[in-house]
Amino acid sequence: MNYFDRSDLSFSLCGLNCAICSMKIDGHCPGCGGGNGNQGCSIARCSIKHGGFKYCSECETYPCSKYDGITEFDSFITHRNQISDMAKMEKLGIDEYRFELEKKSQILKYLLENYNDGRKKTFFCLAVNLLDLIDSENVVQQIKKRITRETTVKEKASVAVECFEAVAKQNGIILKLNKKPSKVK
Repeated sequence: MNYFDRSDLSFSLCGLNCAICSMKIDGHCPGCGGGNGNQGCSIARCSIKHGGFKYCSECETYPCSKYDGITEFDSFITHRNQISDMAKMEKLGIDEYRFELEKKSQILKYLLENYNDGRKKTFFCLAVNLLDLIDSENVVQQIKKRITRETTVKEKASVAVECFEAVAKQNGIILKLNKKPSKVK
């Protein structure tokens, strides 16, 4: 999108955690305002129209009608915490929130390098996105205690999923993307 550039490519204009998104990790999206990303983004167009806010929360009408039902369904990244993450960023300040995102990004990279059997990238992105940082850090410690040098990658992935699922269940979180039902023709 012309004239839509942002310096913070880890946390989007609308509250998505780009730093821990599978599309960004794979290089398919540069992040919100980082180049040739989502060119049709109505929220980015709205920001330009209203003076180029860094985050929607800076706008006096936030949350506007563009946020109606936004947390109901996910795309390739979860939208469930979009509004609460924006509130958290406002409370902590962008520098501290970005620091937390960087720590989550490091956890995600570690998981993908050591526990991904080729089928867990979306799961790990979702888990790290939805769980608090301290919970993700604790899960990684639990995983490390349960594996040995002889543990295969497939077994490591299974242990990681089991540990994340247990903590998510304790917190009432379902680690599955909420996809919008497809329209039946």
